[in-house]
Amino acid sequence: MSLEQKINYQLNKYPGIKKHIKRGYQRMMYALSKKIKSEGNIVRVSPDDPEHEYFFGYYDKSPWDGTGRYMLCMRAKDTWTEPDPLDEAEILLIDTKDGNGFRVLAKTHTWNVQQGCMAQWMGPDYSSQILYNDMRKGRYCSVILDVKSGEERVLPMPAYTLSEDGKTALSLDFSRLHSLRLGYGYAALPETTKGQALPDGTAIWRMDIETGEVTPILTYKDFAEFQPRSEMQEAGSVHKVNHIMLSPNGKRFMVLYRWFCGQRKYTRLITCNVDGTDMYVLSDDDMVSHCYWKNDEEIIAFERKKEFGPGFYLMKDRTQKWTHIWPQLSNDGHPSYCPTDDSLVVFDTYPSRSRIQEVKLGRDNDTEGSSVKTIVKVFSPFKYDNDTRCDLHPRWSRDGRKVCFDSVFEGHRGLYAANVEHE
Repeated sequence: MSLEQKINYQLNKYPGIKKHIKRGYQRMMYALSKKIKSEGNIVRVSPDDPEHEYFFGYYDKSPWDGTGRYMLCMRAKDTWTEPDPLDEAEILLIDTKDGNGFRVLAKTHTWNVQQGCMAQWMGPDYSSQILYNDMRKGRYCSVILDVKSGEERVLPMPAYTLSEDGKTALSLDFSRLHSLRLGYGYAALPETTKGQALPDGTAIWRMDIETGEVTPILTYKDFAEFQPRSEMQEAGSVHKVNHIMLSPNGKRFMVLYRWFCGQRKYTRLITCNVDGTDMYVLSDDDMVSHCYWKNDEEIIAFERKKEFGPGFYLMKDRTQKWTHIWPQLSNDGHPSYCPTDDSLVVFDTYPSRSRIQEVKLGRDNDTEGSSVKTIVKVFSPFKYDNDTRCDLHPRWSRDGRKVCFDSVFEGHRGLYAANVEHE
């Protein structure tokens, strides 16, 4: 762990102070650094429109349809003032074979700057229907929209993760998430668990896409009482869940279970059957952030192993077997696997001391770090920082030939793509 990371780790206990120290340090280092706007074979996908902000959302979903011709994109007026805005945003369909022309598919009232409105193509063909979250009749919901006919079907809960066959979704409390993690929840409705450190209620729901039936599968107490640690039992410790992701076959899911003791944050990576059974603590070293299923049995994650430090680890589900890959890397990023090459991973970096972000490729069978290469570098203006930052969130095209990412190097959010050469 570098000196910067050690200082950052200590400052996590004092987030208000950390924000000001980090900003001052970055401004000083930026003034001394070489200025870069962008590097790489970058192509803008969204319109060159400084009056609006364009982006897709999170790294665990692809904006491309099954043919590779059409891409989903969001458009909003302001993504730098509030992390969970109350203004509506538009969902666009971009035609990459027709000069990147677009049409507006829908509008949403539930979105945030990190994950958008969870807009995504529905499997298994990813060709005609999309799902996105919205608010209808005063309630959060998800909407299935046929992009050709315009017909829609409203489901009773918003979706956080959707199975590849398009039959099952999992959900959580987006209002509680807004209260405890800005930039990931929805602000339109009040939190019903406000003031409850450990709510006596459901934490994760399962929804049948075909019938709309919703089933509670896990409570907050299920997490707090499973292989409990002393920190979970501290008076006033606050509990939440986030980052649910279904396995490729839809039979298991992973979730980050987090609890806060004062300013100290603890995170467990837990896997579970889709019905809530067979819960397993895959990582319990206090810090784990961004994860991705390699297949139905393996998960890549950025975490801090107590004995080995921060880095990317490839873990086998329901075991304590893991491999530390790319040992020279100790900074967080968002990893995802190429759909056509099961060892190739794309991931990004947060802004460096000179405000440069990168998109990188690496092989997960590489324990020396020699496979890692940078394919994109972009500048991140100070306007987009902290809770309204613009993470790159790189995502694969379904043929594995391109990655796309959100960026602000041209002064406003845009959706960009870069070609990938396989070795």
